[in-house]
Amino acid sequence: MAVYTDITEDDLKTFLEAYDAGQLTSYKGIAEGVENSNFLLHTTQSPLILTLYEKRVEKSDLPFFLGLMHHLADKGLSCPLPLPRNDGELLGELSGRPAALISFLEGMWLRKPEAKHCREVGKALAAMHLAGEGFDIKRPNALSVEGWKVLWEKSRERADEVETGLQKEIQPEIEFLAANWPTDLPAGVIHADLFQDNVFFLGDELSGLIDFYFACNDFLAYDVSICLNAWCFEKDGAYNVTKGKALLEGYQSVRPLSADELNALPLLARGSALRFFLTRLYDWLTTPEGALVVKKDPIEYLRKLRFHRSIDNVAEYGLASQ
Repeated sequence: MAVYTDITEDDLKTFLEAYDAGQLTSYKGIAEGVENSNFLLHTTQSPLILTLYEKRVEKSDLPFFLGLMHHLADKGLSCPLPLPRNDGELLGELSGRPAALISFLEGMWLRKPEAKHCREVGKALAAMHLAGEGFDIKRPNALSVEGWKVLWEKSRERADEVETGLQKEIQPEIEFLAANWPTDLPAGVIHADLFQDNVFFLGDELSGLIDFYFACNDFLAYDVSICLNAWCFEKDGAYNVTKGKALLEGYQSVRPLSADELNALPLLARGSALRFFLTRLYDWLTTPEGALVVKKDPIEYLRKLRFHRSIDNVAEYGLASQ
């Protein structure tokens, strides 16, 4: 979440007239995240999240995102829901951007997750994968191998401004992954961005998943690899095998991974580390000054990428191969 587009109180009040959401009492921007402009609204009825869609989010993708949240909720997954306007539409416009009101999910994201929390994340991710079955709208993953190539072309000439030698290191990495990327693993709807700030807890109990604006159709195990990268490394960059074991066991307790998925996990984790390195690199180099957004360090994911290059099999993540 972030704020790229500012809004005025008068415009917001006019926008809310199209909803049965009560009268505005206060609002503030949310600075976390990198993709859309987000605001926390308080009304005379209930708190809400207002999202203005921009940057990499295409308006044509919004029916997928908004419909998916309803589908997952109908299947029992705890996630926010888009509020319909008085005319039945889920999408409006504010400050020249497509905009939606989203229900507020109780809970907080964890700054210092423990292994027990990683286990719950694994369970919730698997439950989301199962709940996604039967969702009819399809959305290819625009940030898979071909998308990596595009991002790299946009960043390559300035990459060495971030760390000397990146141009020489990343080009062969992309070529290797493109040549070796799997083609036949189990696939379905994935979250594709299940970082700590997209999972809410009440105490030690996971209360729900948020921010489905990278969700797409791809390999389910690729989503697992994203979570390994997001949840199982410490601040000093070290991989925590106890957290990795808990996350993988939690996932498998709900949806067992096949032998092919487990064997592919090191390569998938290497690819997901590259994906987040490249988007962070691009944003680091191009985010305009003055945007109310926290830029994320691409070097964190470069270090994770280098770690995954050293992994020979899934046992090194904490779970024996099958």
